Amino acid sequence: MEGTLYSENPDWNDVEPVPQHDDGANPLAPILYSQEYKDAMDYFRGIVKTGELSPRVLQLTEHIIRMNPGMYSVWQYRYDTLIATKADLKAELLLMDDIGSEHMKTYQVWHHRRLLIQILKTPIPELAFIESVLDIDSKNYHTWSYRQWLLAHFNDESLWAGEILYVERMLEADVRNNSAWHHRFFVVWDNGVRAGDENREEVLRRELAYVKDKIALAPNNDSAWNYLRGFLNFTKTPYSTLREFIIPFTTEGSVGTFNKSTLNLEDPPPSEGSQLPCPAALEFLAEIHEEQPQKATIEHAVVLYKSLANEHDKIRKS
Repeated sequence: MEGTLYSENPDWNDVEPVPQHDDGANPLAPILYSQEYKDAMDYFRGIVKTGELSPRVLQLTEHIIRMNPGMYSVWQYRYDTLIATKADLKAELLLMDDIGSEHMKTYQVWHHRRLLIQILKTPIPELAFIESVLDIDSKNYHTWSYRQWLLAHFNDESLWAGEILYVERMLEADVRNNSAWHHRFFVVWDNGVRAGDENREEVLRRELAYVKDKIALAPNNDSAWNYLRGFLNFTKTPYSTLREFIIPFTTEGSVGTFNKSTLNLEDPPPSEGSQLPCPAALEFLAEIHEEQPQKATIEHAVVLYKSLANEHDKIRKS
């Protein structure tokens, strides 16, 4: 159908096109649609007006979606037509592989896919497709959201089984991938207890060790610090329990000054070359002081916050 206007196609002679505006309309800021898109949308409005749900509507809506994948009303009408005509939804999913790979940042593509999977009930193969998309764009919000929906909606242990290993692989590739850190919180803390993780104290120790290693590797990575704060708050663990770990990240020039014979292996020091002091660590230490009711500790917190505002983190001063 591409390259041929519907107005020139005899197969569509029975449809009365509906223009976006009346002939006498004088829009303030008209959009310069291509003639191909304008023609297709005129015929789309025509079939909506008559309520037609047929195979040729699927051809029309695919044509429009490829020109404008964000057109929500076209997606919805396409879905209604698929259901009404009892179309092959597996074939539709294959089509979405193609369109989704090309338009992976379009919400409507993922919403349509979700509707299909709810009917097909084939979540496991979806993980491979999601991985292929994240291999291209590892921080795509819509892709990660779809992955989380898939896990939570079907809640199948076989789906959850490899999630920790997968997110660790993503963080090995990019320790600053905030989307991957968010997904780790979703998997470990935010969606119930998975098989094998019933001992939450052990999980807490595991996650502390993991995030400490990642902070030591890249101290100025806000994503790792946010993950640490998130699960400490979630488990109601006082920030003060991390004081010994935090201190080396708050002192300028502290890298390389540790006595390896007395180093606490549970608290890895900042990696060589780290830029210190680390603003996130200074803020964390200030909040540790805020936890204490004594006047001296509150005053120390104020000093730290002033140092952040005036020296170490000026961009967030306001």
